[in-house]
Amino acid sequence: LTPPLPLCSGDSYGVLPRPCRALVLLNPQSGAGRALEDFQAVVQPMLAEAEIATTVFITERPHHAHEKVRDEDLSQWDTLVVMAGDGLLYEVVNGLMERPDWEDTMKKPLCILPGGSGNALAASINHYAGNDHVAKKKLLTNCTFILCKGLHTQMDLVSLSTASGKRLFSFLGFGWGFISDVDIDSEKYRRLGNARFTLGTLQCLAKLRVYQGRLSYLPAVPEQGTPPAPRDPHAPVTNGQAGRILPPAGTEAAGALPADSLLVPLCQPVPAHWTVVPEEEFVTVYAIYQSHLGTNLLMAPAARLHDGCIHLFYLKAGISRVALLKIFLAMARGTHLDLNCPHLCYVPVRAFRLEPRAAMGIMTVDGEALACEPVQG
Repeated sequence: LTPPLPLCSGDSYGVLPRPCRALVLLNPQSGAGRALEDFQAVVQPMLAEAEIATTVFITERPHHAHEKVRDEDLSQWDTLVVMAGDGLLYEVVNGLMERPDWEDTMKKPLCILPGGSGNALAASINHYAGNDHVAKKKLLTNCTFILCKGLHTQMDLVSLSTASGKRLFSFLGFGWGFISDVDIDSEKYRRLGNARFTLGTLQCLAKLRVYQGRLSYLPAVPEQGTPPAPRDPHAPVTNGQAGRILPPAGTEAAGALPADSLLVPLCQPVPAHWTVVPEEEFVTVYAIYQSHLGTNLLMAPAARLHDGCIHLFYLKAGISRVALLKIFLAMARGTHLDLNCPHLCYVPVRAFRLEPRAAMGIMTVDGEALACEPVQG
């Protein structure tokens, strides 16, 4: 037997018990509609050999998984396994965060098995584990093997707040403009699997749009020529659980969600030590926290599961269709920044704010559509 490989060097791990009880949340409609068939053919035999007993919950409608994990007694399972695309894991994470016992429930390990079109988190974890780039059933096999090993580690979540008062928790990324347009506009080609994004990209290139708004951020490392940030008495404290940001002790009621200690209300200007992007016309803005945006898109090669960092990319208006296409082709290998395109900007940040000038364009969180409005994370 080969020893279990770490996902990232320097990480600490927990180990699932043996035998292990898993609740599998499966969307049979995700991706090309083969999730249930692939689970039975590929996943179940491997889990049986690894002494992982499964209870399979098949979702029948949007928000079904959200309601299940929000309301169910989850103590009978050691891990929650999502066999679908990233959208179902987004439902699960936000369902868990709505529970009054979210602090305890979020300690329960989550696993993603790729059954959707993009499968960005599954591709990211496969990348962190040092595996070769693979897709489809090979990626599913790799991710199932990681579950069989039983190792688990922390993962960052990003807290998003919108002008209309929504509070959302995101594990993958927030986007506006071109990338979000491709994601949502290509939904009608879902049965094509990952190829839907290629078709969607070509269609959105043909009608390339520009979006107006203000982008601001708190750099992860102070930028040259900016004063250092004032010391924040409410700075993030990690406690070894799910990459959360904890409020100062004694300031919140039991069960209350963690405070957004780096943010001021959206109705107020950003703090003086933040950076405001001088340009206000964009082709796309994308804040990603994992390495992959999709199975074949290595967008943030430096990202790790819990690096405490939001990897912020934005494309300024004026880029040609040819240059934009070159960026996305290079992103398959993670070499898009090597092109030194003057319109493409990347900065690691700890927090950001986006204020659209008008309710134009699609916003997405973890691939799910949002109303276009001011948002910060």
